[in-house]
Amino acid sequence: MPLSEILLAVLWLGVTAYVLFGGADFGGGVWDLLAGGAERGSRQRALVEHSIGPVWEANHVWLIFVIVLAWTGVPSVFAAVSSTLYIPLTLAALGIIARGAAFAFRKASTELWQRRLFGAAFAFSSLVTPFFLGTVAGAIASGRVPPGIAAGDLVAGWLNPTSLVSGALAVGTAAYLAAVYLTRDAQRAGEPGLVSAFRRRALASGVVVGALSVAGLAVLRADAPRLFAELTSGAALAFLVLSVGSGVVSLGLLAWTRAYLVVRVSAALAVAGLLWGWGAAQYPRLLPGVTLREAAATDAVLGAALGALAVGAVLLVPSLLWLYTMFQRADG
Repeated sequence: MPLSEILLAVLWLGVTAYVLFGGADFGGGVWDLLAGGAERGSRQRALVEHSIGPVWEANHVWLIFVIVLAWTGVPSVFAAVSSTLYIPLTLAALGIIARGAAFAFRKASTELWQRRLFGAAFAFSSLVTPFFLGTVAGAIASGRVPPGIAAGDLVAGWLNPTSLVSGALAVGTAAYLAAVYLTRDAQRAGEPGLVSAFRRRALASGVVVGALSVAGLAVLRADAPRLFAELTSGAALAFLVLSVGSGVVSLGLLAWTRAYLVVRVSAALAVAGLLWGWGAAQYPRLLPGVTLREAAATDAVLGAALGALAVGAVLLVPSLLWLYTMFQRADG
C-alpha cells in the first residue's frame, strides 16, 4: 500500500477518535447548557463535570494529531483549507480556548455569580465550537475549497446549505454521544434519576440526528449533487447502511433495555459509519481537481512522519488507554 494511503487512513482514524471522544466532551457542554437553573440542574452539571474532567484535555490530543499529520502529509490541502476557511477555524479555536478556560475557572470558583458566568461561557463555547468545525467539514465535502492560498470564497465557502446542515449535525452528534455516555456514567455512579434523564436525552437527540441526516442527504442532492451520488453508491453506501443500522440498534437498546455499555458501542459505530461514509465518498479526491496522490508529500517525508508516529504511538496509545480504563473503573 502506498505511504500516502497509509497516512490518510491514520489521519482519518485520528479524526474519528476526535469526533467520538472530543465530540462527546462538547456534547457534555450542550447538556450543561440545557440542564436548567442553578439548583435544579446542579446534579446533571456535577455528573457532566465529573465525566469529562479527567479526559477533556487529553481528548484534544487527537485534534493536534490531525492538524500536524495533515500539515506534514498533505501540505497543499492544509494550506488551502486553513486559508479559505480561516474564519470558522479561528472561531472554533477561540471556542476551544474559551471552553477550556471557563471549565477550569468554574471548577475553582466559589461565588455563585462566578460559577454562572464561567458556566455560561463553557456551555456556549461547547455549542458553537462543534458547529464551526462542522461547517468546515461541509465546505470541504461540498467542494467549496479550491486548491491554492485563500482561493475560495471566505464567507460563502462555509456559509452555505451543506455547511450549515453539517454544523447542525456536528452539534447534534456531539449531544447524542454525550447523552449516551452520560447515561452509562450515571448508571455506574448509582444515580437512577440521572440515568432516566440522560436516557431520555439520548433518545431525543438520536431521533434529531437521524432526522438531520435525512435532511442532510436532501440538501446534498440539491447543493452538492456529486457528493450525493458518491455517498449513495459503493463503499460509501455500505458505511451509511452501517451507520443507520447501528443508530437504530442504539435507539432500540436505549428504549427497551438497560444495556448502556453496549449502547455506547452501537452509538459510536453509528457516528463512525457516517464519518467514514463521507471519507469513502470523497476518496481519492481531497479538493476539487486534487487527488491524494497529487497532494501528498514525498515518500521520504511520509516515511519519516509515519516512522515518528509509530514510535510516538508506543507511548501515547497505552497511556490514553490506561487513562480511559482507570477513569471508567474509578466508580465501578
